[in-house]
Amino acid sequence: MLKTHTCGELNRQHIGERVTLAGWLHRRRDHGGLIFIDLRDRFGIAQITVGSESADVVRETAAQARSEYVLQVSGLVQARPAGFENPNLSTGEIEVIADAITILNPAKTPPFYISGAADDVDESLRLKYRYLDLRRPRMTQNLILRHTIVRFIREFFSDRDFIEIETPILLKSTPEGARDFVVPSRLHPHEFYALPQSPQQLKQLLMVAGIERYFQIARCFRDEDLRSDRQPEFTQLDLEMSFVEEADIRALIEGMLIELCASLNAKPIQQVPFPLITYADALEKYGIDRPDLRFGQQLFNLTKAVSASNFAVFKNAVAVGGEVKGVVYPGGANLARRELDELTEFVKQYGAKGLVWIGVTGSPAADGTYSAEALRSQVTKFLAPEEIQQIVALSGAQTGDLILIVADKSSVVAQSLSNLRLEIGRRANLVDTSVLAFCWVTDFPLLEYNDEAQRWQAVHHPFTSARDEDWAKLESDPGAVLAKAYDVIMNGWEVGGGSIRIHRSDLQDRLFARLGLVKEEVQAQFGHLLEAFQYGAPPHGGIALGIDRLVALFAEATSIREVIAFPKTAAGTDLMVDAPSPVTEAQLKELHIALRESKTKEK
Repeated sequence: MLKTHTCGELNRQHIGERVTLAGWLHRRRDHGGLIFIDLRDRFGIAQITVGSESADVVRETAAQARSEYVLQVSGLVQARPAGFENPNLSTGEIEVIADAITILNPAKTPPFYISGAADDVDESLRLKYRYLDLRRPRMTQNLILRHTIVRFIREFFSDRDFIEIETPILLKSTPEGARDFVVPSRLHPHEFYALPQSPQQLKQLLMVAGIERYFQIARCFRDEDLRSDRQPEFTQLDLEMSFVEEADIRALIEGMLIELCASLNAKPIQQVPFPLITYADALEKYGIDRPDLRFGQQLFNLTKAVSASNFAVFKNAVAVGGEVKGVVYPGGANLARRELDELTEFVKQYGAKGLVWIGVTGSPAADGTYSAEALRSQVTKFLAPEEIQQIVALSGAQTGDLILIVADKSSVVAQSLSNLRLEIGRRANLVDTSVLAFCWVTDFPLLEYNDEAQRWQAVHHPFTSARDEDWAKLESDPGAVLAKAYDVIMNGWEVGGGSIRIHRSDLQDRLFARLGLVKEEVQAQFGHLLEAFQYGAPPHGGIALGIDRLVALFAEATSIREVIAFPKTAAGTDLMVDAPSPVTEAQLKELHIALRESKTKEK
């Protein structure tokens, strides 16, 4: 080894020892007769001191060294002078008096300061030089955290008789779900593999094989539009169990998450057991199926209360089957008009035509009605006194609060108010950032109607089972069928989702038919699964948890790119290796592929 110790392990116990360290020059401070070098490796930073008594060659080498030079340093560990300790470093009580310094490799001046904050550097530059970005202690700690979480997961499930099994990366393209990444086959002209969106069918086949308890840290691929919590390739904990019901899987995963939080010394969990919220209640109270429960401000529904209103905004929304709902901004009654306009523009991003606001600036009269002086609003003149009284009552607003209302079709109301609720939480500092808020969302619809495709499609995937009592409604009322599905939510992020699967081929056939798939198509795409079911498939179910999202939440990162070693950009490109990129004509010929000219080139 080129070093006897790491840069992060030295402390007072090592005083008097001669050590050899190796790492990168993090920072150098030259005070004339005294040179200080902060030497960094993965484990921490140690201060190297070169004084006037040091040999000339040591002083000359220290003077030559620059930022990110790779150095080997030997010397004696001694206590720092009193008053010069650094409590921010694990090695802050000692320094190494160098008697030998070797430049193992010089370095070009980096395009950004490794010692600086990531916020100071454009993300595209960080991604282009990702190997430099990963030298930052913060990024290194993110990767260590990821390793720690994955190791915990492996040990947790291995201790409970699960078997870790790798499933193929080259698979078959299926029509349901997101777009596949396809891989052409050289040996089978004009035929393609697909990269797996998940090991869903394979883990179900493992249950047919009698494995009973399977897990995998699985690489998955989806060709979909990207967000801060999505990447074209991602990692998930994939898990499947036989002879279980929904509650069994929820209890297992809940126990794992509780133990994981304890092992990481994470923030306390707000509520144990995790709250159970139905999908319908989540949409009604929060406008979204992944609610952030670290603060209140539930939505309130005014649709029935204003159904007979003469106020055109409310009247028109109700007349076409829409909703009128709102949320309270606590203490917001006297927000500046500029801020009210900002909130109005905010909801317009999500399709809302506008925002009705009512500031409760005074108390009601003895009869419960509000005078004009007790309210601040642009619309109260269009509302009857009893309507105003009912709106304030249903909202739960107190004196000093601001009532914010959206009237539109249900999907627009839900999306605009769910985001407005989060914006209020941010602006009014309502979010309790000292806790972790988990919950389960259950009772999802099995199917949803796709207006564009003019057919029903699976909300999760076509292997999810309906509730036993709802199979009778599959053909007659598919929109009312509920699924044996469940999502686990953490701080408003969906970190996992699963379901009890269909294990009977006759039920699977019925669902495929309801989805509009013809028998020939079903046989070509899923024949292997349906045939396997005929050989005695056990009742089974599972779940998948997003490792990237989970790590990002524990790291308190704003994007999963911060916890992935080599992520893609929001456009799905790798700036470091310049991918995707063209391939040669010879490669295309081997694959029996000819490219069409792009529309731009044709023009």
